[in-house]
Amino acid sequence: MLSAIVWNVDPVLFSAGPITVRWYGLMFAIGFLLGYEIVSRMFKHEGAPEKWLPILLIYVVVATIVGSRLGHVFFYEWDYYSAHPMEIIKVWEGGLASHGGTIGIILAIILYSIFVTKRSPLWTFDRLVIPIALVGGLIRLGNLMNSEIYGYATDLPWGFLFVRSREWHQLYEGLPVHPTQIYEALCYFGLFALLMWMYWKKNAEERPGLIFGVFFIGIFLPRFLIEFIKNDQVAFEADMTLNMGQLLSIPFIVIGVLLIIYAMVRPRQKLTFPDKYADEDTRR
Repeated sequence: MLSAIVWNVDPVLFSAGPITVRWYGLMFAIGFLLGYEIVSRMFKHEGAPEKWLPILLIYVVVATIVGSRLGHVFFYEWDYYSAHPMEIIKVWEGGLASHGGTIGIILAIILYSIFVTKRSPLWTFDRLVIPIALVGGLIRLGNLMNSEIYGYATDLPWGFLFVRSREWHQLYEGLPVHPTQIYEALCYFGLFALLMWMYWKKNAEERPGLIFGVFFIGIFLPRFLIEFIKNDQVAFEADMTLNMGQLLSIPFIVIGVLLIIYAMVRPRQKLTFPDKYADEDTRR
């Protein structure tokens, strides 16, 4: 047998009576808490109203869960869920798609901009996507804890044996596979660091759409490339040259390039930074 890392982590962190806390859920919760704090500091830095924060959290949480679930339903398993529509609401049984979550958040932020901030959606996107990159990395670590969404067999020294995965036993019994969850997590954490540097050190938010565009490329280009060594999520992808994850990534990469071009050809905005929350709504 090739040298490999035996991954035998219990996906359940602990159970207390009817309450079960899973690593995946914990990573999700940590991501939202850290994201809230990061956005809070940005809003305070720029003098945005503090009351916008909890409203934004509600929009994002609902959009993430609903969008991710519907994305999985429509993009990956429509044949099943169209015949069993009541199963759609069983989010706790798994089945979330990041592309669907992205679409859900985009629609939610457009509504949030119309009804709450009265500003261009790009204003919110350029701030919100920074912690979303962090959340993406944490979610992939949650996938690692669940022993799911891994890659093909590999002879690299960091290959993993996912001994708790029934699928791994069926397809790769005894063979190390690519820990693609870690690959993606590292890309997303690196993107998070880049976006934080762009915002806090380079004032990239003065070019509306720039941070948002870099985010799209930094999230979906690695996803597109890593999919080449990742197992298909559903059976119908087996005969596809590019799988569903790759096909869904391409439009976001293109939009990212267009956003960067848009941001760079327009004059840089000069923003003021009072480093305190506004007492009332500001309109710019």
